[in-house]
Amino acid sequence: MTGWIDAHHHLWDLAAVRYPWLMARGVERFFGDPTPIQRNYLLREFRSEAAPCGIYASIHIQVGAENGLDEARWVQTVADANPDWPMAQVVFCDLTSADLSAQLDRFQDIPTVRGVRQIVGRAPGEDAQTGTNSLLDDPRFLAGLQEAGRHGLSFDLQLIPELMEKTARILAQAPDTRIALCHAGSPHDRSPAGLNYWAQRLRALSDLPHVSCKLSGLGMFDHNWTPDSIRPIVEDCLEQFGPERVMSGSNFPVDKLYGNYASLVQAYRDLIPAEAQSAVFRETAARFYDLGMP
Repeated sequence: MTGWIDAHHHLWDLAAVRYPWLMARGVERFFGDPTPIQRNYLLREFRSEAAPCGIYASIHIQVGAENGLDEARWVQTVADANPDWPMAQVVFCDLTSADLSAQLDRFQDIPTVRGVRQIVGRAPGEDAQTGTNSLLDDPRFLAGLQEAGRHGLSFDLQLIPELMEKTARILAQAPDTRIALCHAGSPHDRSPAGLNYWAQRLRALSDLPHVSCKLSGLGMFDHNWTPDSIRPIVEDCLEQFGPERVMSGSNFPVDKLYGNYASLVQAYRDLIPAEAQSAVFRETAARFYDLGMP
């Protein structure tokens, strides 16, 4: 099959933009040891892996740059230099900023910008150290979500199952802001009980019509994943959201640590029913991120 859109990947040039986590050596992350990817990962390499698998367009997601605007401007230069590769981007912006509206205006001067991301949760251990979950208790976060929607921007939501119900109550108050749930909501406990806990709490998000879901990043908590091990996640997401609100992404190069691109694409092809593939592999992402493609 051809004509797929990768709805979630990253690029970085360590000489062009500063990424503190990529420059911190010997620091274990929630997804494992980042050493093999602490190097440039540019569009040429990404395309060499994705294009042979039928991918022809993509969504770049911010990835922890020291300055979100610098990262966004660099991604725009990549898109400008590669007009044959349609690409939109989601940028980092602190939704609690006092000058949020002005910041969003600056981002919207960049043609490829479609949305913003501010991570709510990565994994329990890392979250306990960073305190990022506290965003949910800050009224400025809800106000920022609403402001993003007024600007016509979407919000990429990364969190863990323990935060889903609380987050859903906040998102319900921002119905005009389209939400993309990253990494299927990060089901970090892959035991049967853990997946049941995730699926039950996912319902709070899937019940909201303005929330869509990404099948991405499934290797971060399952380093030896197989199609069978991720099957329950894929099936639950499709059942709860429906194909018209599900999109697929690679999370490369992070998930490159635990598998190759061709194996990931083949797993999606095997697990997603044929009648749902057009939506999941192309249409949902094209519509959500306004890629302007037929």
